[in-house]
Amino acid sequence: MFAVGAPLASLSGSAPTAAVLGVAQEQAQADFTPFLPGLIVLLPLIGFLLNGALALVSGRRAADALRDGAPADHRSSALPGIIGSGVVLAAFAVTLANFLGMFDAHLGEAVTVSYWTWMVAGSFSVDAALQLDQLSTLMALVVTGVGFLIHVFSIGYMRADPGYARYFSYLNLFVAFMLVLVLGSSYALMFVGWEGVGLCSYLLIGFWFRDREKGDAGKKAFIVNRIGDFGFLVGMFLLFGVFGTLDYAEVFSAAPGALEYGGGVATAITLFLFLGAVGKSAQIPLHVWLPDAMAGPTPVSALIHAATMVTAGVYMIARSSALYSLAPASGAAVAVVGALTAIFAATIALKQYDIKKVLAYSTVSQLGYMFVAVGVGAYTAGVFHLVTHAFFKALLFLGAGAVIHSMHEAYHATHSHEDAQDMRNMGGLSKRLPVVWITMWVATLAIAGIWPFAGFFSKDEIIWKIAAFGGAERAPYPVLYTLIWVISLAAALLTAFYMTRMMVMTFSGANRTGKAEWGHLKEAPAVMWLPLVLLAALSIGGGWMNVPEEIRQSFLGLGPLTSEWLHHWLEPVTAVAHSVQDANLGELAHAAPFGGGELDWAVVSTLLALAVVLITFWSRSRREVTRAAEAPPLVGFGKVLNRKWYVDECYDAAVVRPLKAASRFCWKVIDAGVIDGIVNGVGHLARGAGVFVSFVQNGGVNRYALVVTIGVLVILAAQAL
Repeated sequence: MFAVGAPLASLSGSAPTAAVLGVAQEQAQADFTPFLPGLIVLLPLIGFLLNGALALVSGRRAADALRDGAPADHRSSALPGIIGSGVVLAAFAVTLANFLGMFDAHLGEAVTVSYWTWMVAGSFSVDAALQLDQLSTLMALVVTGVGFLIHVFSIGYMRADPGYARYFSYLNLFVAFMLVLVLGSSYALMFVGWEGVGLCSYLLIGFWFRDREKGDAGKKAFIVNRIGDFGFLVGMFLLFGVFGTLDYAEVFSAAPGALEYGGGVATAITLFLFLGAVGKSAQIPLHVWLPDAMAGPTPVSALIHAATMVTAGVYMIARSSALYSLAPASGAAVAVVGALTAIFAATIALKQYDIKKVLAYSTVSQLGYMFVAVGVGAYTAGVFHLVTHAFFKALLFLGAGAVIHSMHEAYHATHSHEDAQDMRNMGGLSKRLPVVWITMWVATLAIAGIWPFAGFFSKDEIIWKIAAFGGAERAPYPVLYTLIWVISLAAALLTAFYMTRMMVMTFSGANRTGKAEWGHLKEAPAVMWLPLVLLAALSIGGGWMNVPEEIRQSFLGLGPLTSEWLHHWLEPVTAVAHSVQDANLGELAHAAPFGGGELDWAVVSTLLALAVVLITFWSRSRREVTRAAEAPPLVGFGKVLNRKWYVDECYDAAVVRPLKAASRFCWKVIDAGVIDGIVNGVGHLARGAGVFVSFVQNGGVNRYALVVTIGVLVILAAQAL
């Protein structure tokens, strides 16, 4: 089971020849006719336009009322929420129809639907085309499915906001661009979606732009991502230089013949593309924008962290598996950065008190896991964790949103100005928010990697694949992979700790909101908790879509009731990469670095995680927590973790301040001094010359006669001498 690309390997043996397989693929493809794939992108775009129009009308009415001196009316129509959620649900339905059609057809090749030629320049041509294959359809299901639940939650969460229609307009546009990113048939179209979600993140993170801090957070996300975009652009230039095209199908089919395994060109292309992924998916050192993205509304955080933007980097590498399989050094770099990000972000989450920031650093850490998977070459494992993470992280963020909503309502009722997001002001909320409490525990157990929840299967798959690829017959960096394996295990235990700490501080022990506020705390409305229940169900059952064979045959995998469905589903997409891995790595390891098989370590890891959860729950439940306003200042290592290892301060000292000083120097010295000085000097010189000339050219005949006389006298005097 550990031989990579088993289906591809079989082609060279006794299995069907390539020609036979090609005929079979063509037949299979002929049985699949895409069902209106353009609607998947178009529907959210229509929602953006409709809600945008409603936002303009709403803004005009508010401005008219303000001019007339009427009181502000913040009541919002239900229409934006219905439109916003409805178009995403319709897009999900169209995606599901295509998924079912593809499922029945056993599609062997991607189906591309071209609408028009977008640009032509010499030999360079890009079509506006959508590509439907197993990976893009799966991603579109996640984006529209989880995105729909987040839209529904937003109906309740944002109901009282005066920017209600504008919010749903931005949200729909975000989904539309993410669908362009995953469904586009070329790197050029991926870049369109890539930039589109960057723009929408700026709009949504800085949604409450009247608050300077929130506006700055939006700008920070936008600027940091531009660094990564530079790498993406250079990678595309190199791809076009080598292949003469940016279309996936042409690039991936030609890559094994055009690029040398481990060669400089393949390494350069993949490293530049990886730089783009580092920015978009918030890996170190470009992770600093994602925690600040908490400034936006909480459902936005759920959308960015779970279903859309931050997963783009993982998707891009999985999509480019044919290229990364040819660049082992780049793959190792991806895995190292992912492992360091996973452990680094997990340590920061240990000492955060803002409930959303705990989840934000948890996202950064889990993204690190996904990068480890695609870095070592386990592309399916990376996508698997991306999907399960979308379920339980969306649930956690929406649950946190329900908690914050209830806390805010309570503080608003008592006119208190306490921090509604600080866990030190919570405690005992399980009695008032039982649905949120139960569903968030489901997500916590899932992300902690405890059987039978979804995270157990996807995280265990990653940890095992690190060991399997590191122990391959001709593994290029076995010692490095062993180190990554150890780091990943440690990060998994830290995850179990900080998530349990968050749950205990929020829901257990004595309540710390205050006696007056306690009576105002209540469960979120149904439009908010129903998405939580559905996501909880997915967080429980989502992992069973891909149970590894060795686990499946044990009591942990329920035997014949389960399968490695996702692994087989994605085989056509990862086939080229698997053939390269087969040829260069040989058979993968059957044991972890320190002995033991996959089932052994699956049992060990879930028992360790469960032990951490129980011990943390037991110890933290007995610890008295001081309210935020009365808490003593942090000292020592705890302060270092709480201050996020002072990375922001280091960036501020090393980059921001010097950049500001250089900008101020260029402004005051170069621009205002040198350039303006030269320009103004020329102007002053011309003006002086004009004054002088105007003295003799003033239109006075007497003065002209005087000047001529003086001139004649000077000439005569000169001749006489």
